[in-house]
Amino acid sequence: MLTNAQLCDLIAFRQRLHRYPDLSGEEIQTAETVEAMLCPLQPNELVSGLGVWQEPDGKMMGGTGLVASFDSGLEGPSLLFRCELDALPIDEIGDLDYRSAIETKAHLCGHDGHMAILTGLAMRLAARRPKRGRVILLYQPAEETGKGAKAILTDKRFAPFMPDYAFALHNLPGLRLGEVLLKSGSMCCASRGVRIRFEGKTSHASMPQDGLSPDEALCASMSGLKALANGLDPDQALDAHFKLVTLTHCQMGEPAFGVSPAVGEIWATLRTVSDEAMGELVEQAEHLVKAQAAQYGLTLSIEYDDIFAACTNAHKTTEMVAQALSSLAFPCHDQGEPMRFSEDFGLFGHHCPSTLFLLGSGEHQPQLHNPDFDFPDSLIGCGVEIFEKIIRQTLG
Repeated sequence: MLTNAQLCDLIAFRQRLHRYPDLSGEEIQTAETVEAMLCPLQPNELVSGLGVWQEPDGKMMGGTGLVASFDSGLEGPSLLFRCELDALPIDEIGDLDYRSAIETKAHLCGHDGHMAILTGLAMRLAARRPKRGRVILLYQPAEETGKGAKAILTDKRFAPFMPDYAFALHNLPGLRLGEVLLKSGSMCCASRGVRIRFEGKTSHASMPQDGLSPDEALCASMSGLKALANGLDPDQALDAHFKLVTLTHCQMGEPAFGVSPAVGEIWATLRTVSDEAMGELVEQAEHLVKAQAAQYGLTLSIEYDDIFAACTNAHKTTEMVAQALSSLAFPCHDQGEPMRFSEDFGLFGHHCPSTLFLLGSGEHQPQLHNPDFDFPDSLIGCGVEIFEKIIRQTLG
């Protein structure tokens, strides 16, 4: 158990992170704050600067990920526990003493609390290392954009830390404080953003026939993309055939009355339960818009962003979590069907058995990504306790 002094330190740490948030791929100050907390705990290894990637415009991003390992020195499995570093590009409202000091940036998803939980776990491991194997604590950048997990997993410096089992939690408003939702199998949906750009030729608005407008291709594509979805009913079960296409943005030409436009863009989010179903939906969407471009003689470009793999909980690691919850007498409920939202933890399941579970942050808590959300500090000890029990029952 954490001491009262440690809990006070973790609350102050969490509130400091909350006050000075960083956006995805830019978590330099956050990573430095975390590293300053970890160094005195003397992990066997502490590696920073992980998870660099290059944007299409050539800009280098990330490089803010951290790993701290606590090693027994004896043979045994490696257990990884992951949290997230990034905040959201949203203005926070409210009158908290530690309200975000940076306009348009705020920890409104609870990642500050997740970092506090993992750091509390580091405190417990510093006091008592595992009897066998090792524990790896990963502070991951860019969860909100779906770029951080891939950047970490493809970083050569992370290769020595590739685990045998991986675990993560996420707080969930609407669920009683400290209660857990857990399930084996499909946990969170795969999703990706797609930018579709049609390009033709401008003309004077009085002579549109002399140009090549994307208007009809845009209209037909938007209707066609929505028709690919079968998940518009909020009560529909999320089964293997679930597909959702959400149109999020559309733009055509310039805001002018005298020009028949040449360029039109559609942004949409594709969502499925599995990666396999996502592949099918992507193929259908591309076939649709390629046909429209060909019919109207337009140039077409397709780009993808915010790519999240489906999060699928392995039976082995889910049983490990369930056993820990049972021994702690934590209330745990079967989640039932997958969550519609995505989580940048799914890729870890491509490398080892992994499980993400949901920890209730209060029935009357504002929803995630709301401008008045704040992670409850009373949840820090709960998260530490669950993670540590998984370690002790597996590694001793």
